[in-house]
Amino acid sequence: MTTFNLLLIALIQGITEFLPVSSSGHLILLPSLSGLADQGQIIDVAAHLGTLCAVILYFWADVRLALFGTLRLLRGKIDTQGASLAVCLLIATIPVVLFGLFLKVTGLSEAMRGIAIIGWAMIIFGIVLYWADQSGPLEKTAENWTLKDAFQMGLWQAIALIPGTSRSGITITAARSLGYNRTDAAKLSMLMSIPTIIASAALLSLDVVGAADAGALRDIAIVMAMSFAAALLALTLMMRLLREVSYTPYVVYRLILGVILLWIAYT
Repeated sequence: MTTFNLLLIALIQGITEFLPVSSSGHLILLPSLSGLADQGQIIDVAAHLGTLCAVILYFWADVRLALFGTLRLLRGKIDTQGASLAVCLLIATIPVVLFGLFLKVTGLSEAMRGIAIIGWAMIIFGIVLYWADQSGPLEKTAENWTLKDAFQMGLWQAIALIPGTSRSGITITAARSLGYNRTDAAKLSMLMSIPTIIASAALLSLDVVGAADAGALRDIAIVMAMSFAAALLALTLMMRLLREVSYTPYVVYRLILGVILLWIAYT
């Protein structure tokens, strides 16, 4: 794979991973619409690891809090804010892991990679995001995150395994419908991405262990570095913009792209 292809993949993954526009949908569409070779699972894992490093760095204070909380949790104690955050993240991750294993075992994950499915998911879940963002109250903050809300958001997150849905988009939708303000809805969504990306990368790694040679290691390094930089920039810009604007611009983008994809799929 050429360096240009690697940079293109890394930029797409990095920019779209944390925006509510579906990074997986864009990566699936790239070879379908551009004629470029499919990037393969090794590159997918590298791109996800790059974005993982970006979100950990951006939310390091909360990540550190959750790490110390995990130590308390292992001792059977949920008596600190960090321990509460850690158990909420655990509860929120279980549904997507179980559903992901089901899709992988049954082979349905490959069956859902069609352009029409991505197009419909872009439109349907874009409309749902708009509804939740416009109608949801703005009364809750991330510090109010409860186990019940975490589980509900986890169930919504499992839907993101349908390409075109957007993991960040569906979890932000869930958070807004539960009453979390826009900034904290995004924050919880990003924190939920950490264990989810780790689980996803671990699952993909099972299929690529031992397949990486010297050339693959070079490609991995390029993709990780570029996806990290692109994700950090996109995440920073989005969190700043949310202080002034709603999620409507992302919804408009989803609707336009969804219509284009359906036109391509059905004509």
